[in-house]
Amino acid sequence: MRTPLRDEVYMVDLGLAAKAAPTSRFEVAVPLRFLRPGAFDAQGIVTVPTVRLMNRLGTLTSDQVRSVEKGVCAWLGIKVKT
Repeated sequence: MRTPLRDEVYMVDLGLAAKAAPTSRFEVAVPLRFLRPGAFDAQGIVTVPTVRLMNRLGTLTSDQVRSVEKGVCAWLGIKVKT
């Protein structure tokens, strides 16, 4: 499999480690037809090997990527210029 690009969204097989997480203030609302609301949880960032990627669901626009980045920075306590 090729290396995924920054703006791509994939279905990932997390195996037994997968669990439902409660909602939090770090969920980023990005309306996409192929995802449920709350799919981007800045607290739940993990790295996964490419072999765990099941299928590509779609891509984010630049503005949507920035929204997710802002959510991650908020969780990490990093101030972002607006």
